[in-house]
Amino acid sequence: MELNNVQKEVKVAGATHMDLGEVVKGSEKKLRFFIMKRVFNRADVDDLMQMTYLEALRNQHKFLGASKPETWLFGIARNLVSNYFKRMYNQPQFGVLEELAVERLECGHDPSHVSEHHRVLNRTMAAIDELSMEMRTVINLVVDSDITYQDAAERLGIPIGTVRSRIARARDKLKMSVYAGRIQS
Repeated sequence: MELNNVQKEVKVAGATHMDLGEVVKGSEKKLRFFIMKRVFNRADVDDLMQMTYLEALRNQHKFLGASKPETWLFGIARNLVSNYFKRMYNQPQFGVLEELAVERLECGHDPSHVSEHHRVLNRTMAAIDELSMEMRTVINLVVDSDITYQDAAERLGIPIGTVRSRIARARDKLKMSVYAGRIQS
């Protein structure tokens, strides 16, 4: 049996050999689209794709053949995307007060303004969480990924008018919620 320097076969009871290179070549576009539908930041999508391939390479000896290799690869990607969101939501919401902010306070700026900005930010974040999934998805895509409405429409597979109306409705609901106190779905 010949082994190249990248692949190493380890026998596991019931394991089936698969050509990971062929699986990767045949499913790269589908895998990227699969991850992009869930994660909108392009750099994170690239990272998750690389992590998926790395996990598949590390664990290819565990592939039992109970499903198609592509299905197995997408299962790895799904788990990594899930872990990505768990890590993201478990991070603290407040950061350390930066030096510049401290200097501004020392130069006579009113601390109540900083406090008020934090309260508005907290209300805004809570209001975004209360929006419908469709509105949140469009807002996250347009704001976080910094793409055009047209690109967002293409990514989501919806008309550009739908993107515009969701953004407009979300903007109205956020204004009402943040400055009036409650969101109306």
